[in-house]
Amino acid sequence: MTRPHILVIPFPAQGHVISLLELSHCLVKHGLRVTFANTDHTHKRVINALQEKNYVGDDEEIRLVSIPDGLEPWEDRNDLGKLCESLVRVMPGKLEELIQEINNKEEDEKITCVIADMHVGMTLKTAKKLKIKGAAFMPMAVASLALYYHIPKLIDDGIINKDGTTTGRHMIQLGRNIPTISNANLIWNVGDLITQRKIFLLIEKGSEGIQMEADYLICNTTDDLEPEAFNLVPKVLPIGPLLASNRQGNSEGYFWPEDSTCLKWLDQQQPNSVIYVAFGSFTVLDKIQFQELALGLELTNRTFLWVVRPDITDDANEAYPEGFTERVANRGKMVGWAPQQKVLSHPSIACFISHCGWNSTMEGGYIADIWKVGLKFNNDESGIITREEIKSKVDQVLGDENFKAKALELQESALKSVKEGGLSNQNFKKFIEWIRA
Repeated sequence: MTRPHILVIPFPAQGHVISLLELSHCLVKHGLRVTFANTDHTHKRVINALQEKNYVGDDEEIRLVSIPDGLEPWEDRNDLGKLCESLVRVMPGKLEELIQEINNKEEDEKITCVIADMHVGMTLKTAKKLKIKGAAFMPMAVASLALYYHIPKLIDDGIINKDGTTTGRHMIQLGRNIPTISNANLIWNVGDLITQRKIFLLIEKGSEGIQMEADYLICNTTDDLEPEAFNLVPKVLPIGPLLASNRQGNSEGYFWPEDSTCLKWLDQQQPNSVIYVAFGSFTVLDKIQFQELALGLELTNRTFLWVVRPDITDDANEAYPEGFTERVANRGKMVGWAPQQKVLSHPSIACFISHCGWNSTMEGGYIADIWKVGLKFNNDESGIITREEIKSKVDQVLGDENFKAKALELQESALKSVKEGGLSNQNFKKFIEWIRA
C-alpha cells in the first residue's frame, strides 16, 4: 500500500511558509510524504537560507519545489497588491502543471491530498478538478477567518463595497468575545485603494475556494483562545499549539540567513530584561517611523534586540538617527534576521514589540482586549507611533505583573491542548485519519 503524498502550498510570506512547514513536519512524523511548493521567488530565498538544500529535515523528508508567481524576476514582491493580483491569475494553472508533472514521474506516490494556505485557497478548485482531496490552512487568528466568511454579509449590509472598499465608518462586531474593529482597519486595507482591491480579491477568491472545495480547515490556534470565533466558521480543526510544540525553533523556511550571534548575546543578559522587536518579512516603515521606533527604544533605557531587515526601510543601514548606534551600543543589538522561536523562548526576553502579522487588527485586538497580555500602540495625528508612546507602553507592560500572569495562563492552556487527549492532539489525529481514508 502506497503512503499518502501531500502537496503543501503556502502564501509567499515568511509567517505563512514557516507555519505550513511546522504542519508538514507533523505530517511526516505520521508517516506521510510531503512536497512543499513555494513560489519561485520564495523558493530561491528559502534554498539560499538553507545553504542550497532543496529539502528540509535530516532525511530529506520534505521536498521543496516551486511554481511561478506570475511576476517578472525584477518586480517588487513587497508590492502586496501586485503580488496578490498575480497569484489569483496564475497559481491555479501553474499548480495543475506541477501536480501533473509529479504524478507522471512518481506512479507509486502520486499526490493524494493538497493542503493550501487559505490565501491561495483558489488552488483547491484545481485539486477538486483532478479528483484530489483538499484541505485549507489558516495561519492567522480564526477571527480573521470568521471575517472572511462574513464578506457577503458585510457587502449586503453596506459596510463594504463589492470590491472591499469601505462605505463610511462602521464598527464591526463578529461575536461577543471577538474584538470590535472599524471597517477602516480591515485586513485588506493596506496601501492605496488599488492595492486594497487586489488584496481583497485574493482573500475573496481564497475564501470562496475553501468554502466550496475544502473538506477541512486547519487553524493555527486553539479554541480555548477564540471560542466565539469557532462558532462562526464550519469545518475548522484547531491544532495551533501542536505545530509550535513540534518545531522547537528550527530555522527552516526563513527568507534570510539568521544571525545566531544574538542568542549568545541574549545568554549574557539578565532574565526578563530584553525587549525583542521584530516586524516579520513584509512590513515596511517609512524613515520617520523607523527613526521614532529607534528613538523610542533608546528612550526606554532598557536592553533590546531589534530585527532590522535590509528592506524594512529605505537604506536601513543609513536610516538610524544620527549617533543612535553609538549611544545604544552597550545595551542594544540590531540583526538582519533572528531565529524567532528560540529568541521568544529565551529566559532573558521580557516583552515582544510586534506588528502581529498581516491580520494585525484582529490579533492585536485579542492581545490587548481579550487575552489582556499586552497593549496596543496608538498613532498621533499624523499617523506616527511616537517615541514617547513606545516608551510609555513598554513601561506599562513591564511594570504590571498581570500581563505576565495572563501570558502564563495561556501557555498552560496551550500545553494542555497538545498532550494525549488534548484538543489539538485529537483534532490532528482526526485529520490524519481523513488523509489516510
